[in-house]
Amino acid sequence: MTTRWYKRIAEGLTRSRDELRGHLNVLLQRGPDLDEEFWTDLEDALIGADMGVTAATELVERLRDAATREALPDKQAVLDRLIAEVAAEFPEPGADLLARKPLTVVFVGINGTGKTTTVAKIAKAASDTGRKVVLGSADTYRAAANEQLEVWAARADVPLVSRDRGADPASVAFDTLRYARKGGYDLVLIDTAGRLHTAADLMEELRKIDRVANRESEATVVTLMVLDATTGQNGIAQARSFDDALGLDGIVLTKLDGTAKGGIAIAIARDLGMPIVRIGVGEGIDDLKPFDPHDFARALVGER
Repeated sequence: MTTRWYKRIAEGLTRSRDELRGHLNVLLQRGPDLDEEFWTDLEDALIGADMGVTAATELVERLRDAATREALPDKQAVLDRLIAEVAAEFPEPGADLLARKPLTVVFVGINGTGKTTTVAKIAKAASDTGRKVVLGSADTYRAAANEQLEVWAARADVPLVSRDRGADPASVAFDTLRYARKGGYDLVLIDTAGRLHTAADLMEELRKIDRVANRESEATVVTLMVLDATTGQNGIAQARSFDDALGLDGIVLTKLDGTAKGGIAIAIARDLGMPIVRIGVGEGIDDLKPFDPHDFARALVGER
């Protein structure tokens, strides 16, 4: 990962890092001893960062074990190990899911997660590397959806397939894939309308889009959920519902710069068992990049 992008992650996680470091600094100020109060308060600090109770508890247990096995002398030595232990919460990153060629991606999520801008940012990044990208605007309910995606498509210099407001979203997916076949596009990105995971009729509509995509696409089809980091633990429940309905392949975690609960990424990796494919730390078109566990841990915990 480039130094520039790591700097953006570190800047984006400022609120989360400052909150966590504030708690850790209080622990250090109480003296160096590794007493029971230290371990309890460390666990509370990690839970406060929205890592989840199970993850925080097991992470502290690993640190306690390391302190015993390696005779770590004091609190600072334990906290110096924290970055490595946070990074270990994530699976080793494999091949980038979005690097497959050819590929069709269906983006889903609730309202307001930044889904449409996420689609556009991924389109721009792929187009910049020479990939042939087409967008499909299957959000046919929101008045400004097509207009918004048209603006982003123009910025990314990629074509957009859309229909009039109120049209069947699955028909947009069909049209987009037909356009892609005729034009030889190797990356198809289909935006869908935001919806609550509790709306049964709208979830069924997504299943229809998914069926059309899998039937009509000549490429591998993956479904990504765009999740707003500021929703915290509520986002886990949302993702589970979408996963039950569609079988998600991964998560795009947005708005990490808007929360002090950046540890939600750990809860996602643990509770959902699926990869975080991209993270977003700002509104700029270049502020969405592949997720790297170690760089994320460094940016979240902070280095002295």
